[in-house]
Amino acid sequence: MSTDALLTKLRAELGKDAVLTDADVTGSYSRDMMPLAPSGRPLAVVLPSDVEGVQAVVRACAEAKVPIVPRGAGSGLSGAANAIDGCVVLVMTKLDQIVEIDAGNRLAVVQPGVVNLDFRNAVEKHGLFYPPDPSSYDWCTIGGNLSTNAGGLCCVKYGVTTDSVLGLEVVLADGSLLKTGRRTVKGVAGYDLARLFVGSEGTLGVITQATVALKPLPQAPGTLVAGFDTTEAAGTAVARTVREGLVPSLMEIMDASSIKAAETYLRTDLGAGSDCQALLLCQSDAGGEVARRELAALEQICNDCGATMTYATDDLEEGRMLMQARRVVLTALEQYGVWLTDDVSVPRTRIAELIAGCQRISEEVGLRIAVVGHAGDGNMHPTIVYQPDDEDEFARARRAFDEILDVGLKLGGTVTGEHGVGKIKKEWLEREIGPVGMRVHRQIKQALDPENLFNPGSMFSMT
Repeated sequence: MSTDALLTKLRAELGKDAVLTDADVTGSYSRDMMPLAPSGRPLAVVLPSDVEGVQAVVRACAEAKVPIVPRGAGSGLSGAANAIDGCVVLVMTKLDQIVEIDAGNRLAVVQPGVVNLDFRNAVEKHGLFYPPDPSSYDWCTIGGNLSTNAGGLCCVKYGVTTDSVLGLEVVLADGSLLKTGRRTVKGVAGYDLARLFVGSEGTLGVITQATVALKPLPQAPGTLVAGFDTTEAAGTAVARTVREGLVPSLMEIMDASSIKAAETYLRTDLGAGSDCQALLLCQSDAGGEVARRELAALEQICNDCGATMTYATDDLEEGRMLMQARRVVLTALEQYGVWLTDDVSVPRTRIAELIAGCQRISEEVGLRIAVVGHAGDGNMHPTIVYQPDDEDEFARARRAFDEILDVGLKLGGTVTGEHGVGKIKKEWLEREIGPVGMRVHRQIKQALDPENLFNPGSMFSMT
């Protein structure tokens, strides 16, 4: 089938308004938020509104041997949704229905185009809680979260996206619809195919629906902030928190560069002092006296580990103001240039070493690197700031990005904690999992997508 014939067929199946070919329009769908990742020029962007439309697109592209790149809102940070030349970008945002909220069984059925925050707000009306909360939760979609196995600030207590997934519906390479998983709390029938597709970045199939587990709505959180004059002291406090079995609902860390950027942007003083090198932000959503005891125990640990300042509050608005400093870091860094954020996880006992490594790299490349991250699970986001119109600075930013990944691996970590591999970390995936791991990945891909039409070139190549 020629490309013209493919476009004619897609328009007949979906309607002409759902098939976009104008270069300016398709260009806006060609990449996500990661500036390092390559992108190509798509043949077309298609926006089906139902599962049957997705199946029609997959079948037509299979017949024409045209690659498909599934895409959500485009908030990704790995290039996983970036177009390749001549592909069809399959945009899932019109499948945006919350199909069911079953409060009695604490689950929901949701389509991939639903915005994370809208979903969280909807289940909250039933006294329920959907835990995954990526930083872009106010505009990223559930489908993108599923495809990258997204995390967020609450991972320390509630886990990442896959920990909330009970079942999926997925369009396979031949256009058939796979229904996998369950609605029950327990279930071990057959392979756990749902977990296979979560985090597969659209390389194995197109997720069209998910059944997810919900939690009871937590209590309003209490908040603790603690400042340290060394990152080592902050890292010791994190390690001791883990060792003593405390599980706060949130435990974030900010280095000195992040603190200064946030304070300047917000025009406020976080009270940590000019010599503060690391700030821990913790919350407990256990409620009442339990939360107060948990925060008191965390505060004692921080003081024992050399905190120069601690402050705890159960005032909800005050807690939100403190957390705002963490949430605005990326925006705050735009005061100095554009940012390039990395995503590396290390054992929680090695957080301070990673931050120290980032400081060394910052000095070597001559660029600002600010580190924030989810201290409770070791997932750090070193963020490199550079001038976009300076080719030399861009090259140094790329060098810093790779050197941070190298430091993370050498500390016993992984090259991605929640952003995914995409098109920027393919060689790093191979370094991390080795030749046998890569062989198994390719065998799975070959079994489910024998023509290599689903997001080819993302995560790994087939050769």
